[in-house]
Amino acid sequence: EAAKLMQRQNTGKIISLSSIGSIRYLENYTTVGVSKAAVESLTRYLAVELAPFGIAVNAVSGGLIETEALDHFPNREALLEDAVSKTPAGRMIVPADLVNAVLFLASDKADMIRGQTILVDGGRTLLV
Repeated sequence: EAAKLMQRQNTGKIISLSSIGSIRYLENYTTVGVSKAAVESLTRYLAVELAPFGIAVNAVSGGLIETEALDHFPNREALLEDAVSKTPAGRMIVPADLVNAVLFLASDKADMIRGQTILVDGGRTLLV
C-alpha cells in the first residue's frame, strides 16, 4: 500500500530489514533465515520495478544484536560469545547501528543506491 502512495507522488524510499542469517547458516534459524533471504530478493526485484516511479528500495541487514529475540535460541550464550570475540570492530552491534544505516538510506545522500542490502555487522561475516 505504501508503494502505491509513493507511485502517485513519484518519489519514495522503501527500506526492509534482514539479517546475516539470510547469507550464512545460523543454528536454529532456518525459517527466519530463509524468509530473510526472500526479503533480500524481493528488495532487488522491487528496486527495478519501482525505479520508474522514483522509488528507491533497499535493505539493511544486521549482525547479532543482544535483544529479547535471542531468548528464543537455546544456544544464546554461545552466540553472544561468538559475536563479541569474532567481530573485528570489537563490540556487539546495537540497535542504533541499524537505525543509522536506515537513516542514511532514507536520506537524499543515498538516492543512487538501489536494490542493495547494506550489511551492518562490524565485520563479523568477514571471518567465516
